Amino acid sequence: MALISAISWSVLPLVAGLFVLVEMLAETGVIAQLSHLLARATLDSQLAAATTSGLAIALGSNAINNLPAGLVASATALQAHSPERVIDAMLIGVDLSITGSLATILWLLSIRREGEEVDFMQFLRIGSVVMLPALVLAMGARFLIGH
Repeated sequence: MALISAISWSVLPLVAGLFVLVEMLAETGVIAQLSHLLARATLDSQLAAATTSGLAIALGSNAINNLPAGLVASATALQAHSPERVIDAMLIGVDLSITGSLATILWLLSIRREGEEVDFMQFLRIGSVVMLPALVLAMGARFLIGH
């Protein structure tokens, strides 16, 4: 019983809403448009498409949340029949989210529950300094290994 009362139930509607958002994007044709753009970009340059999509997903993950960004990226990559290099770059972008992850939300809730106040801008500044070089290094390593 103590476990059930300790669960942060307010997070569940948030996660459900994120899935609804992604389904809406699929139904309105946004995913199809993104897939078309990704497929064309990949034909022009696989490396440029991978780099651009990885960066776009990293930024999108921070803006909206890495769960819907990852779901949109997955659906887009599948419809575009993306090569492994592009998919891997997208995964790296989703994984290196600073502010847009469920883990971050849960972490901040836990810290605040303990009485600590975390300044969002300080968290964002430090996270940005760490995320950007990590993104570049991770994608660079993937591109070198996969070559």
